[in-house]
Amino acid sequence: MERDISDPSLNIVLCTPLIPNNTGNIGRTCLAIGARLHLIHPLGFQIDDKHLKRAGMDYWQHIDLVEHASWEAYLATCAPERLWLFTTKTDRSFREPAWRRGDHLLFGPEDQGVSEAIHEELEARYGAGCRVRIPMVDDPAARSLNLSTSVAIASYEALRSIQGGF
Repeated sequence: MERDISDPSLNIVLCTPLIPNNTGNIGRTCLAIGARLHLIHPLGFQIDDKHLKRAGMDYWQHIDLVEHASWEAYLATCAPERLWLFTTKTDRSFREPAWRRGDHLLFGPEDQGVSEAIHEELEARYGAGCRVRIPMVDDPAARSLNLSTSVAIASYEALRSIQGGF
């Protein structure tokens, strides 16, 4: 299957990611599924970081990558019609939305997720239903999944449910 970068399957949006290895792995996933990767600055690393390149291997140069100077710049440039925030701060399962080709899947930084201000802005713009979570066991020791694991789970579930996804 040849990919068409003008029509990404999904838009994976990382808001201020901190760990280069996660971002490199996510880049590889995006390339494998025909998704566009959006990186919202500030990043917790340099884009030429050796750990990023190592995790992304020799794929990095082929990734459909868009960098945004800030959250506001991302919204102004992309103006996503449909955006889904992956968070632990909701009970709505990520299996519930009717996923569509080109949807924007937003993930916050590894240490705390997106800010409360972004939560509020998204709820005002898209409604409370835009927040989804990947179910986990109810154990205080299991606060969240690794970012690159979450992106892989979410993107493959979205593609599975999209008509003609893969």
